[in-house]
Amino acid sequence: MINLKSLINFFLIMGEITRLFFQTIAASFTRPFYLSRVFEQINVLGVGSISITIVIGLTMGSVMTLNFGYGLMKFGGTMYVPAVVSLSLAREMAPLFTSLLIAGRIGSGMAAEIGSMNVTQQVDAIRALGTSPVRVLVVPRFWASVISLPLLSAISFIVGIFGGLVVCLHEFDMPTGFYMHKVTYTVQMADYLGGLIKSAIFGGIIAIIGCYKGLKTRDGTRGVGLSTTWVVVTSSITILITNFFISKLFIVFWG
Repeated sequence: MINLKSLINFFLIMGEITRLFFQTIAASFTRPFYLSRVFEQINVLGVGSISITIVIGLTMGSVMTLNFGYGLMKFGGTMYVPAVVSLSLAREMAPLFTSLLIAGRIGSGMAAEIGSMNVTQQVDAIRALGTSPVRVLVVPRFWASVISLPLLSAISFIVGIFGGLVVCLHEFDMPTGFYMHKVTYTVQMADYLGGLIKSAIFGGIIAIIGCYKGLKTRDGTRGVGLSTTWVVVTSSITILITNFFISKLFIVFWG
């Protein structure tokens, strides 16, 4: 049986997160603007995540190609491996797995940083100076995530295609020209755009959830630790659920 108190608490949290999102959007288009903070966060969140993005992209492309290749070889369908792998990477795997991995890095980082500021009363100091914490802390991280995640997903996709190419060359003796022709023929612009749009939405989800929990952190260092765990779990579940509905919409409108 569903606990009524837990259900009410869930809807309260969802309402607060939604309110923070709208406050962030409103603050993004009113003065003062803190563009330097946005670029700083892009460097921290985006550039700092390139190495782990390359690793996940290379791993995805190689493993998917290996499994699809030997699976389709039984039916004489090895030639379809580049098409299947590239389309899967563009539409689903690159944006989804990159976002899940980055959620563990930047989502927890946001919660820990803002949470530490909150428990040491630095957030209260920002309010005392007459500045909104949402404008100073949340807006730069939100837009940095929205900008960085699509770029990281694009890197993951490109590296994944390269990883698949290496496996096809060495495991299935597939010519490079044939492999690249199948990739460029199969993956259309709508597939690329769909993956980038997903990544931008996932980036916004990670930032809002991470900043929300950071601003709500209490109980000192113990509270900071609990907040980081909550953010990683919650943002990952939210991304997985959101991915299903976005994919459904893309299939309905783009096919």
